[in-house]
Amino acid sequence: MESNLVESNLAQERQQAHAYIDQLPECQLAAVHNLLESMLSPLARSLALAPYDDEPVTPEDAAAMEVAIASLERNGGVPMEIVLADLGLTMDDFHRMVEEPDRP
Repeated sequence: MESNLVESNLAQERQQAHAYIDQLPECQLAAVHNLLESMLSPLARSLALAPYDDEPVTPEDAAAMEVAIASLERNGGVPMEIVLADLGLTMDDFHRMVEEPDRP
């Protein structure tokens, strides 16, 4: 009996959440979408909870970034598949790690 009551309450909450979402203006809908996505995606959640890097960029850092950007513009980047292959991984391995970060 209690299980049916819990399921009923869950269904009502879900229905009410859908009704709230349907009433949101576009600008707020995007914010709620991002919030829900971050709650469901381990990677997005980790990024959302990561502390803001407020360390100032030094002149040396800025110069190194300019050199790196110029190199990318001249030579292009290294495809992710090649980087992963150097580590003995595949794109499927990478996607699994993103989806299930706690799995070995």
